[in-house]
Amino acid sequence: MILAQFQTVGHDLSVRGIVPAHCGDLSIRLGDRVIITRRGSTLAHLTDLDLVETGVERNDRATPAASPTLAVHRAIYRETEAQAVLHGHPAHAIALSLLWDEIVPVDALGIQHFERIPVVGRAITSSSRDMADEIAQALRSSRVVLVRGHGCFAAGQLLEECHQWVSCVEESCRILWLLQCMGRGGPRHRGRRTVLPRASSLS
Repeated sequence: MILAQFQTVGHDLSVRGIVPAHCGDLSIRLGDRVIITRRGSTLAHLTDLDLVETGVERNDRATPAASPTLAVHRAIYRETEAQAVLHGHPAHAIALSLLWDEIVPVDALGIQHFERIPVVGRAITSSSRDMADEIAQALRSSRVVLVRGHGCFAAGQLLEECHQWVSCVEESCRILWLLQCMGRGGPRHRGRRTVLPRASSLS
């Protein structure tokens, strides 16, 4: 049953292009334990060998096999009431995270679910582990948070719920991107960046 949940969401994320091959990860919390996708797994083709069970607070023998973003998932579970976490790489959302400090949807579906989507991080980074606490804090007041130039994290009660939020954010960002291409970005967007600081080294 648990594997089926991971497989359904993972496959759909891949089909929709929200996660490239061998990128992104999923987890659920079961008490003081967390089940998370394995390091390097492909969400489109998950098997029972791709799920790793370890502690929310403590490491154990299985921990080294877990996704590299385990620290972020753990921080989210500590700081929020989430029972599921999704990490994806939606292209349009990532593109806009390089321009703005927050995303303000203008489409009806986006407005229904989000007043704003925060963007954290001042520079592009290939790793979100060092930002675990900042990401978790942002998810206390938002269903989804974008990590600048990297991807997104969604928190919810079910993986399917997280998938819904991420899909909605990507659709809103796709619409915003189209408006930008037409020169109609709109006045509601705050914190536009003209100079993008880059990390001196990626980790």
